[in-house]
Amino acid sequence: MSLITVDLRGRKQLYEQLIDNIKKLILIGELKPDDKLPSVRSLAKELGINPNTIQKAYSELERTGVIMSLPGRGSIVLASMRNLRGEQYDKLVDKMSALAYEMKSTGITEEEFVNAARIAFGKLGGTNDD
Repeated sequence: MSLITVDLRGRKQLYEQLIDNIKKLILIGELKPDDKLPSVRSLAKELGINPNTIQKAYSELERTGVIMSLPGRGSIVLASMRNLRGEQYDKLVDKMSALAYEMKSTGITEEEFVNAARIAFGKLGGTNDD
């Protein structure tokens, strides 16, 4: 059984779900550099989706340097958890910057913004000390 999943009824395109799912598996350490991904055919059969959808996701992951396809040998993970976390961190900082601008424009102070972020993070429960 594969760790890769998709929501057939989800709003997001299936290939985008696959991309996100594979990146998440790398981020949580389930997939590591040099790990082999399922073949396009086997994953398509397992998930019950068109092989072209899997190929589209794999092609995008390869284009962005997350995986590498080896002719006749399949696809392997290239990206490390650290690389993807850095990329994800940068994207999230951009989102937070937009939110900070919006909050500041409504008169919210930096201290209030940081406190709101702490409250929001705290609502998630648990810790994230890695």
